[in-house]
Amino acid sequence: MSENMIVNFESLYADLEENDFVEWQEVLPQQLSAIFEKRQHGKKEEWENILQQLPELQASSIDISADKVRIGSAEDCDQETSEYLLSLLKKLHPWRKGPYELFGIHIDTEWHSDWKWQRIQSHLTPLKNRRVLDVGCGNGYHMWRMLADGAKLVVGADPSQFFLVQFQTLKKYVGEKPIHLLPFKGEELPAFSKVYQGKGFDTVFSMGVLYHRVSPIEHLQELRSFLRADGELVLETLVIEDESNQQSHELLLPEDRYAKMRNVWFLPTPPLLVRMLERVGFKNVRVVDINQTSIEEQRSTDWMEFESLQDFLDPEDHNKTIEGYPAPKRAVVICNR
Repeated sequence: MSENMIVNFESLYADLEENDFVEWQEVLPQQLSAIFEKRQHGKKEEWENILQQLPELQASSIDISADKVRIGSAEDCDQETSEYLLSLLKKLHPWRKGPYELFGIHIDTEWHSDWKWQRIQSHLTPLKNRRVLDVGCGNGYHMWRMLADGAKLVVGADPSQFFLVQFQTLKKYVGEKPIHLLPFKGEELPAFSKVYQGKGFDTVFSMGVLYHRVSPIEHLQELRSFLRADGELVLETLVIEDESNQQSHELLLPEDRYAKMRNVWFLPTPPLLVRMLERVGFKNVRVVDINQTSIEEQRSTDWMEFESLQDFLDPEDHNKTIEGYPAPKRAVVICNR
């Protein structure tokens, strides 16, 4: 392992070779080394220390299929060890995606990510024996649910090394499973179908990424290139309502911030989103869910003490952001390459 890497990726290389990604496996070590060298983080040593200080515990049970991903139980460690583990987990504040339970410690994350999974799970082509890529995966909550649904390989990509450390903290106690997180932006992943002679993932997820990209069409093209022929894309993004109910192809381009976020570039109507996917070359495009985010689904907790959705909305009207735009509404679209 290169000295500048926070974690060891040897098991990933083995899983890639086993799943017909040999060409990528051969160049990935150099790519990872370059990424860590390029994006050296000031907290790297602190995070490495946390990973090294995690107590050696054996989980008596693991349930990654539950809404709250559960690893171990309170009976697996004594009170002193539990308090020590709690102190280390708290050093990894803020915890945004979850929820998790680790040896009886409930990590009450900002997002009820399980609610999103409940909304989309029944619409997916069954993940059993599929190779899955999750672009913009955060700390990997949904990846565990994908693995629980039978995926034979789950790879997540998120540029945040902080999220990588949170993920590795959980993975330490799960053991060797075909689930891995790479500190990559989506645009830093190879165009598998072009570079590696038509190879790619069976299912690709992109949830909460599209509206952060300056060039949304490029992101959709990237996602298409990650898929094998007929592979399935699951796309979730912010949208605005089609108020005319006449398949309007409109979008909202915020003047500055949207819900206090600077990096939100556009919110299309669902019909425009479908049109964009079709123009890029996707087929069988269907909107399977539209949901307005509630302050119960995204909120501040003891594990994420910063501002959250309630602070981003008009205090007098939760159907509007604090800037006066329509409140966050998210659509899930599923389609095929």
